[in-house]
Amino acid sequence: MKVSVVVCTYTLDIYEHFREAADSVLAQTHDNVELVVVVDGTPEVYDQVVADYGHREDTVIACNDENVGLLASRNRGAELASGDVVAFIDDDAVADEAWAERLTRAYEEEDAIAAGGKMTPEWVAGKPSFLPEEFYWLIGVTHRGFADGPGEVRNTFGSNISFRADVFAELGGFDVDIGGRKGDRNLQGGETELCARMREEYGQGVWYDPEAEVAHKVFKYRTEFRWLVDRAFWQGYSKRAMESFVEDESSEESGFLRMLLLESAPKRLSRAVRSFQVNHLLQFFVLCILTASVGAGYVSAMFRYRP
Repeated sequence: MKVSVVVCTYTLDIYEHFREAADSVLAQTHDNVELVVVVDGTPEVYDQVVADYGHREDTVIACNDENVGLLASRNRGAELASGDVVAFIDDDAVADEAWAERLTRAYEEEDAIAAGGKMTPEWVAGKPSFLPEEFYWLIGVTHRGFADGPGEVRNTFGSNISFRADVFAELGGFDVDIGGRKGDRNLQGGETELCARMREEYGQGVWYDPEAEVAHKVFKYRTEFRWLVDRAFWQGYSKRAMESFVEDESSEESGFLRMLLLESAPKRLSRAVRSFQVNHLLQFFVLCILTASVGAGYVSAMFRYRP
């Protein structure tokens, strides 16, 4: 199977990180991979990408006339792709060399129509000791409690997800009104909505392979407490918004919330009391604060988004 990997980028500020992402795609053990780069309306970035990768036969490069956002850029990348599978990775992530090989295995052996894998952290500025693993999803990393092992899930992270190209095309790609809009930049969940439509249309979710790994770079600002609280608020806001777009969207979130309140929080509090370690107590309090922030965002969105 031919795998087309779409990478979208738009600024020279993280160009070296983009190059790491692009190079990791081109270094896959799977021998039939196409790199599709979409530059989102920045001519100087496009010129640099062409200078570095334009000579390669396994690379397609395009530039939007203006900045249209991530989801629209990904849709364009999928249109330009020629593979049997279209996969997506962010420009601040690095794919394991066997990533595409593991994804194709899901299509060939599990009869998947979509497949994704595990997001692992690459701590650029050091690991924050106060952040509980249950909330790693705030930094784009697969969190504790996501899945026990390989199997079908609702969706994986947008930086480690793929679709059969014909399925993606038939679904019309990402709905650009869900996330990345000019008027509501913090609204998240484009892959969630797409995968919900896919399940409704085909009766299948995303095949999750934890060995199909992509490392997500966690920059310093993403480890700052204020940023994490704000991120949690907007994630809660987005989850409520998704309920107005996606039928039964709240079921998975409700299960995760029960796990937080009935399992994780009590276990962390008990561990903190038994060990008398400040770090364990701090993680318990941060877990409570982030849970409250998600809830505040959810309640705030109730006044705007109604199922």
